[in-house]
Amino acid sequence: MMKAQFVIPLAIIAMGLGLSSIYTVDEREKALVLQFGEVTAARTEPGIGFKIPFVQNVVKYDDRIISLTTQPLEVTPLDDRRLVVDAFARWRIVDAVKFREAVGDGGESFAKNRLDGILNNAIREVMGSVPSTAVLSNDRTALMNKIRDIAKREANALGVDVIDVRLTRTDLPEQNLAATYARMRAEREREAADERARGGEAAQRVRATADREVVELTSEARKQAEIVRGQADAERNRIYAEAYGKDESFFAFTRALQFYAESLKPGTSSLVTEPGSLYFDYERFVKSLEAGVPPAAPAAGN
Repeated sequence: MMKAQFVIPLAIIAMGLGLSSIYTVDEREKALVLQFGEVTAARTEPGIGFKIPFVQNVVKYDDRIISLTTQPLEVTPLDDRRLVVDAFARWRIVDAVKFREAVGDGGESFAKNRLDGILNNAIREVMGSVPSTAVLSNDRTALMNKIRDIAKREANALGVDVIDVRLTRTDLPEQNLAATYARMRAEREREAADERARGGEAAQRVRATADREVVELTSEARKQAEIVRGQADAERNRIYAEAYGKDESFFAFTRALQFYAESLKPGTSSLVTEPGSLYFDYERFVKSLEAGVPPAAPAAGN
C-alpha cells in the first residue's frame, strides 16, 4: 500500500518531466534552445526536439516573410525640394542565433525598430544624392533597389535579410503644396500665353499672305477682263466698220433702231417732242445719221 502511494506521484512527476522536455517546431518557425540565456541549440527544421526541463527553455521566431511599414519621413534631395516619403520593406530572419544575439529578449518588435532606423538612414542617403525629379522618373526602381541593397548590408548584423523595399508615397510637404501648385499654374499659363502668341503670329502671317494673294488674283483677273473687253470692243468696231463700209444705209438704219431703243427707257410710256422733229421722219432721220449729226433725243414722259 505504501509503495503504491509513492509510485503514482513519482509516475506523474516523471510524465510531467518527460512532457516538459519535449518541444515541437512548426514549419513556419525557427527555434532556439536557451540555457541560462545562452543558445545551446538551434532548430530550423520542423519536428520534435528535446530539452532539459527547468534548465533549458525554447524561444521561437517566425520563419516567414515579415512586412514593415515606415513612418512618413521628410528628405531633402539635391535640388533642396523637400519630400515626404513613405516606404515598406519585406524581411526575413535567416540566422536565428545572430538574431537572438542582436535583439536579445526584444524579439521581432525590437528588430522592427532597428530595421525602421536602418531604412530611414538608407532612404535619406539615397534620396539625398539625386534630384527630386529622379524620384518621379524611370530611375525610381533603381533608387528603390539601391535603398534595399544598403538596408540589406546593415541588416545583416541582425541576422535578417531585407528582401525588398518599395516607396509608396513621395509627396511635397503640405506647407509647400500651395506654393508649388501656384508655381506650376503660373508656368502653364506662361506656356499657354506663348502658344497663343505664336498661334496669333502664324495666323497673321497666313492672313497677310491670303490678302496679298487676293489682291494679286483680283488685279490679274481685272487685267485679263480689260484685255478681253478691249479685244471685244476692237472686234465690235471692226465688225461695225466692215458693215458700214459695205452698206451705209443699213448701218444708218441700225443706228436709228439703237437710238429709238435708247429713247424708250424702262417704265416710260410716252415721248415729248416737236411736231417737225426728225424723230418721226425716218428718211430725214437716217440722212441726218449718215451726215454724222444725230438728232436730239426727245424728253421721256410717263
